[in-house]
Amino acid sequence: MIQADIGLIGLAVMGENLVMNMESKGFTVAVYNRTAEKVDAFINGRARGKNIIGCQSLEELRDTLAKPRKVMMMVKAGQPVDECIEKLLDVLEPGDVIIDGGNSHFPDTAHRTAYVESQGLLYIGTGVSGGEEGALKGPSMMPGGSPAAWEIVKPIFQAICAKVDGGIPCCEWVGENGAGHFVKMVHNGIEYGDMQLICEAYQLMRDWLGLDAREMAAVFGAWNEGPLSSYLIEITRDILYFADTDGTPIVDKILDAAGQKGTGKWTGMAALEEGVPLTLIGEAVFARCLSALKEERVAAGKIFPRQFANFAGDKRRMIDGIRDALYASKIISYAQGYALMSAAAKTYGWNLNYGGIALMWRGGCIIRSVFLGKIKEAYDREPALANLLLDPYFSETIRSLVPKWRQIVANAALNGIPAPAFSAALSYFDGYTTANLPANLLQAQRDYFGAHTYERLDEPRGQFFHTNWTGEGGDTAASTYNA
Repeated sequence: MIQADIGLIGLAVMGENLVMNMESKGFTVAVYNRTAEKVDAFINGRARGKNIIGCQSLEELRDTLAKPRKVMMMVKAGQPVDECIEKLLDVLEPGDVIIDGGNSHFPDTAHRTAYVESQGLLYIGTGVSGGEEGALKGPSMMPGGSPAAWEIVKPIFQAICAKVDGGIPCCEWVGENGAGHFVKMVHNGIEYGDMQLICEAYQLMRDWLGLDAREMAAVFGAWNEGPLSSYLIEITRDILYFADTDGTPIVDKILDAAGQKGTGKWTGMAALEEGVPLTLIGEAVFARCLSALKEERVAAGKIFPRQFANFAGDKRRMIDGIRDALYASKIISYAQGYALMSAAAKTYGWNLNYGGIALMWRGGCIIRSVFLGKIKEAYDREPALANLLLDPYFSETIRSLVPKWRQIVANAALNGIPAPAFSAALSYFDGYTTANLPANLLQAQRDYFGAHTYERLDEPRGQFFHTNWTGEGGDTAASTYNA
């Protein structure tokens, strides 16, 4: 009997394409789906004549796999993953590996890793980025979980993932328990930010400068030849060029109400838990929420009508300014995302390789870009880098971009064009580079109404003081804590 190298459960688009990818790299794959018809259709369709074995039960899947068995789940996050794990635990043996390739929330993956290990098996939660094309041709993969499982799955994962810089795989071990899914979550949060920044650049060119879709497509095409070169810039160019059946741009006919699946929200929640100012990605999530209020926005637009005057200035100079604002804001987005990973690594005891993460994101994934190479170089120079803005390359780059960045944010406000991510990025930059913020007054307010205490500039850090502001409060202070 032919033994399969790996099994996969869940034959939706991502699952099917991963199977085809694995088989194309020389692996025999056994597949199972809850609905048997899906297995039959796949085996008799795309998988016909290939080293892919259809299974009608989990027992058959088990018996088809070489030991130690490796089973990858591509099922919906949440309860379906837990249900699938329980069924697999009933049929697999100690030493076998269960892999979750979906977008699970990282705390769930941490709990599942501990639970599966307690049953004698190994567990991996891996981010898989790149959409259906990446799954088929080479995704970026971010595995974490049981360290002992990595050597077992490494040959397959690194064979099927994207390659950069002459063959370096965009897949490396991230860390224990939920580390892999945490890094994938941050990837998705940065993806939210990148997409929102591109949309703000698009709206400024459309509503302020009066460019049509084809003109903007040419702009994005030019940007894709420079430091902004990326998958998202590339597909934005292609989208803007794409015509409907009547020859007009199809993008102009798409309803402006965005969807989301929750990973951006999870990123924001994790930032709040860690106390990291992830402002740009937060605004990107809220921008999608605001876009969903289509009917309310239409009604509000009638109460507060706004007309965009014909732009009479130098469009080329303003386009260059929008490019600079986009690049500067992108740097801020990644600086915030990396700060979140650094904070979480301390909280959960992960030893994250930040340069290696940038390399994993260089190919296969949605945020792949030449820009990520600069991040890897920054962490190669200083592995303990606290913030990308402190790296010589990024500090010098930001310094050159700031003038036009400010001009664009100001013009967006003056013309009534929402640019929440551009604005949040600039506010973060100004806050991060301000030695004396007004939080001294905020601490005084907190101490005044709640006796929450404060530190003093003329005393060592860690010593707390309370003032009896009204003469009636006495010397009793509240406990010092951070929330």
